[in-house]
Amino acid sequence: MIPLAKSKEVQAAEAGNMPVVALESTIITHGLPWPRNLETALLVEETVRTAGAVPATIAVIGGVIQAGLDKSALETLAQARNVSKLSRADLAPTLATGGDGSTTVAATMICAQLAGIACFATGGIGGVHRGAETSFDISADLDELSKTPVTVVCAGAKAILDIPKTLEALETRGVPVIGWRTDDFPAFWSASSGLPVPLRMDDAETIARAHRLRGDLGLEGGQLVVNPISAGHEIPYLEISPAIESAIEEAEAKGITGKAVTPFLLEKVLEATQGRSLEANIALVCNNARLAAEIAVALNRLD
Repeated sequence: MIPLAKSKEVQAAEAGNMPVVALESTIITHGLPWPRNLETALLVEETVRTAGAVPATIAVIGGVIQAGLDKSALETLAQARNVSKLSRADLAPTLATGGDGSTTVAATMICAQLAGIACFATGGIGGVHRGAETSFDISADLDELSKTPVTVVCAGAKAILDIPKTLEALETRGVPVIGWRTDDFPAFWSASSGLPVPLRMDDAETIARAHRLRGDLGLEGGQLVVNPISAGHEIPYLEISPAIESAIEEAEAKGITGKAVTPFLLEKVLEATQGRSLEANIALVCNNARLAAEIAVALNRLD
């Protein structure tokens, strides 16, 4: 039996046939500093509610998948230290040992599906890291998108990645990449990476129908909806690129690898941009949560 618990709010949503949006928890434990992490988690959840859906922040606590966290649990998680960062490979061992952990995109997708949640909002997906031709550092997020039937709303791939290779890997895995009212593939802090997005959709109802039809066709996996950061909050790609390149060089020089790479690079970019990347990160997550809620509402109407 899978150890899975749902918050009272999520249970009430299910009982009342209300749409639910899954939210990941690594942004709380690894993405933002205290107390901005808690403030952001609460803000993102309220954004989902305002848009007509119910938030379900997902984490593993005491060996149990929690679909939905109350304010007390969010506060505890936000102040916790040395929290495990769980992806597909770590989920079952952590449940078996009764451990705690925050969920990445891949793990959140798995848990969302188990909880019956079809739509998930995050910041940016993981992908193919620069230099992957020698390091083979490719995020499990890409394979999960090809396996698990959840619609993921993000601001594109993290700008620290090799975005052309990430797009190619998504195409190879048969993952639909849908631009929300854009023809450009966004790059997290930047509205455009300079690369075209494979598909474009301009309304939540069409995205919801595509989600349903993918299941009806018997196709594995989910779909990726890329939502550009708003113009007032973005850092143009050419402007932020030097900070990214410098951070990557420093990570290589220090021998930082695996799961430690992304947090290290994000911290270095934060320093280089004097905090602008943090504000952009918060803005784009809220923007994605709002769109995910709209899609969840549209999906709910199809039921």
